[in-house]
Amino acid sequence: MNKFLLFILFSSFTFFAKGQETRFVDNNPLSQIAVKAIKFYPNPASTVINFELIKANQKDATLQVYNFIGKKVFELNISNQKTSISLADFYRGVYIFQLRDKAGRILESGKFQVVK
Repeated sequence: MNKFLLFILFSSFTFFAKGQETRFVDNNPLSQIAVKAIKFYPNPASTVINFELIKANQKDATLQVYNFIGKKVFELNISNQKTSISLADFYRGVYIFQLRDKAGRILESGKFQVVK
């Protein structure tokens, strides 16, 4: 029963990342360690947020940022390993990001908070 509840909980977290290509340790979707494609910090952020590609082969990807109601507020083609985004034009709140490959598939998604 515990594994079933864990599976339901895990499934709800991937709601925004439908089609996400996350690889799991031992090919077990219930494992708690997932291989990440991108690292972002600080979270919450106030002036700038940094995105760092973990895998070098994912350069030439697109980073899209959406506000919490689903409107795209930022888009950037990533060509470097590390990218910083100024939050000067962002309002306070929760934002969702998606890292997409050239074909438009979601490689990873997540959320961050802007505090001002």
